[in-house]
Amino acid sequence: MSLGQKDFLSIPQHTPADLRRILDLAKQQKPLARRHELPHSHPNRTLACVFAKPSLRTRVSFETAMMQLGGNSLFITDKEIGMGVRESVHDVAKVMSRFVDAIMIRWFDHGEVVELARHADVPVINGLTDLLHPCQVMGDILTVEEHLGTIENKTVVMVGDGNNLANSWINAARRFPFNFVLACPPGYEPDQGIMDAAEQDGASFCITHDPQEAVEGAHVIYSDAFYSMGQEAEAVKRRADFAPYQITAGLLAAADPKHIVMHCLPAHRGEEITDEVMDGPHSVVFDEAENRQHAQRAIIALLMA
Repeated sequence: MSLGQKDFLSIPQHTPADLRRILDLAKQQKPLARRHELPHSHPNRTLACVFAKPSLRTRVSFETAMMQLGGNSLFITDKEIGMGVRESVHDVAKVMSRFVDAIMIRWFDHGEVVELARHADVPVINGLTDLLHPCQVMGDILTVEEHLGTIENKTVVMVGDGNNLANSWINAARRFPFNFVLACPPGYEPDQGIMDAAEQDGASFCITHDPQEAVEGAHVIYSDAFYSMGQEAEAVKRRADFAPYQITAGLLAAADPKHIVMHCLPAHRGEEITDEVMDGPHSVVFDEAENRQHAQRAIIALLMA
């Protein structure tokens, strides 16, 4: 069993059937992995993990996922490969393809990741770029389905920035039958090209500037930091612009009674989300963090098949 595409760069790159295959395999593998009983289906395979940004969840989840499949992982920084600076993207792709069986890359420039995949002879997995964060959202969908049974006909509301996560949630709405709502300040909307493509595909999504209106009846309320790596210079302005978009117990009063609260982490507690909500009975934040490993392990396994 494998995926129809060589790489995992974005969610719409794959068919609904392939995406469901990832989720089904993740659900099948998860209890086995937790009991340390997962068969080593990919022995002697190596995953290169390339990082231009530091990470807790991305590094640990990908490396342990590869080990659970019986393979190995390599941690490589941008300083070591100098991709696009010391050496062309083309040459990096060709050289790494001779050494490893797949490449996971957490990078800034999405275009360079696309170029890396175009020239590589092995699968390339997008661990995060400034434009997209597809593996996070696949783990998030796994979490939604664990707690709510299915994502079908659910309303997922993200309160905050129209960033790479919002872009990936809109992309997910092109392949899964749910409604996505982003409540963001004016000027912080998602990528226009991604919204245009989603409209053409008939995806159910909308953008609003009213967080209270957005969460009414919502099944999933999603939060992210008001500023990310590379945006520290904008922190003061962003804190002011996003102050009305904090996830509080009061805001959630209008949500569906069985709603769940998600945050991709790291969280700036007291800024985008309160401790009361983060640690409250509706929070599934740490289940969500764990499911990064399970969703990504399924992606690796299917791409390497």
